[in-house]
Amino acid sequence: MEHSCIKDARLEETGFSYTMSLIHGKYKMFILYALMDFEIVRFNELKKYIGTISFKTLSATLKELEADGLVHREEYPQIPPKVEYSLTEKGRSLIPILDQMCAWGEEHRG
Repeated sequence: MEHSCIKDARLEETGFSYTMSLIHGKYKMFILYALMDFEIVRFNELKKYIGTISFKTLSATLKELEADGLVHREEYPQIPPKVEYSLTEKGRSLIPILDQMCAWGEEHRG
């Protein structure tokens, strides 16, 4: 099998490196997976789904994902404030990769 992605380049200059730069971190993949599964989710719902994440970390991670164009934040001008998160088209394009990772984990987690 030929690995053409890294054949003539340094690893940090590859698409693999770019992808990893977007999804690395303790909770990014959990957030993306939750948004993939539930589609539109409010902040406190995400906190509940992930469980072990602090409010501060969740907020910072969502801001990073939004800045990278993977997550859309919709704020509604009402009291109390209502904010919903969903995947962007770019974020949805990661779904096949996340599905494959899930399938691989199910197959190998013995």
